[in-house]
Formats: sequence, C-alpha cells, structure tokens
Amino acid sequence: MSYIFLAIAIVGEVIATSFLKQSEGFTRPLPTVIMAVGYVITFYCLSLALRTIPTGIAYAIWSGVGIVLIAAIAWAVQGEKLDAAALVGMALIICGVLVMNLLSRSAGH
Repeated sequence: MSYIFLAIAIVGEVIATSFLKQSEGFTRPLPTVIMAVGYVITFYCLSLALRTIPTGIAYAIWSGVGIVLIAAIAWAVQGEKLDAAALVGMALIICGVLVMNLLSRSAGH
C-alpha cells in the first residue's frame, strides 16, 4: 500500500508542478488552486508512504520519477525542448532509481 501512496504522491507532484507554471506567479486563480491542492495531496500521500518506505528510497523515487515525468510533460504540452544531454540525464535518473530499488538492501525488500 505504501508504494500506492508514493505513486499518488508522484502524480500529485507532477500535476501540481505543471500547474505551478500555469499559475503565472499565482495570478491565475484556477491553476493556483489546482497547484495548491496537488501539493497538499502530494505531501500527505508521501507522509503515508514514509511509514514503511525508508526516507532516502522514497525521496529518490519521488523526485527522480517526478523530474522525468515533469520534463516529459513540459516537452509534450508546453513545447519545451529536451536536448541529448537532458535525455541522457533523465535516463541516468531512471537507472539510479532502478538500482536503488532493485539492488539496494536499504530499499526494505
């Protein structure tokens, strides 16, 4: 169940961060509200996930997957460019999260 809470926290963060840009410095009410609600859901679910997932592992997954998803959404929806270095960096982030989860004993498996 903890990994479900972590997944919800990741999705909430991706949505909230995407709407953070759309809020245009908190000047647009609807994107600002969606952003705020997204972050509340994110941190609540992250706190539930931390009941059983070690903090370092949960944070690595949350931030790593979040970075990759936010960059992908920014590319697909907001037209931001991703060069080869950015793609390699995101691949390394994914590899790091996989190594921590599949090979590290600190992952709690």
